[in-house]
Amino acid sequence: MPTSSASTTDSARPAGGGVQSLERAFDLLERMADAGGEVGLSELSASSGLPLPTIHRLMRTLVACGYVRQQPNRRYALGPRLIRLGESAARLLGTWARPYLARLVEETGETANMALLDGDEIVYVAQVPSKHSMRMFTEVGRRVLPHSTGVGKALLAGFPDDEVRALLARTGMPAATDKTIVTPDGFLAALADVRQAGYAVDDNEQEIGVRCLAVPVPDSPTPAAISISGPAGRVTEAATERIVPVLRQVAVELSQALTSSGPAV
Repeated sequence: MPTSSASTTDSARPAGGGVQSLERAFDLLERMADAGGEVGLSELSASSGLPLPTIHRLMRTLVACGYVRQQPNRRYALGPRLIRLGESAARLLGTWARPYLARLVEETGETANMALLDGDEIVYVAQVPSKHSMRMFTEVGRRVLPHSTGVGKALLAGFPDDEVRALLARTGMPAATDKTIVTPDGFLAALADVRQAGYAVDDNEQEIGVRCLAVPVPDSPTPAAISISGPAGRVTEAATERIVPVLRQVAVELSQALTSSGPAV
């Protein structure tokens, strides 16, 4: 017996009112990203629980749109059209974050930054400078290795140690200053301190004379952290006790803004 159009529509629409095929397609893209950007159909089927014919149909559509490409080895990789979407989203993320960073500057007096983990690197996507004549400038768009930054520590503290070791093996650990941590064991010990304290410190490790305090943005759609940076003479231990609670509160509020789906349409 043919399926009625009403029942077909209902079966294609999940309980939340969305379109099931779209939700499945985005779920597959996220699973591909989690797997390093390249997977086989059988891996996607095992991780998603979807039947192979369904995955094959969705992947064919994504390939046709340029969001996925099929490799010579028949595996599937994230496609180049996602780059434009990602770059645009990162710019918007910085725009959305600016009011929260401005509040950090107002309450702490120091320059506020937001950074993302992009591949193996930290990229700064937003900044609001301090009003002090002596302030720190981290250029938006700048890329640095995570082992020498507070935001890098804050982000990598959420990853298992074996994944952190693998990242460090890929990037190396060059010294930006004589305070930079340059061994995997030393860095993992620092991450253990971050997990215990709930915040990260860059103490003259990226630039001599500069201290940074950073916390992750919880439940961010992409790994993100916010920080304040300033001269070591101002960002003292006493100042840290005052600044960290503000950082944490702003991170929670920013998280809520980023994870909100906005008004229903």
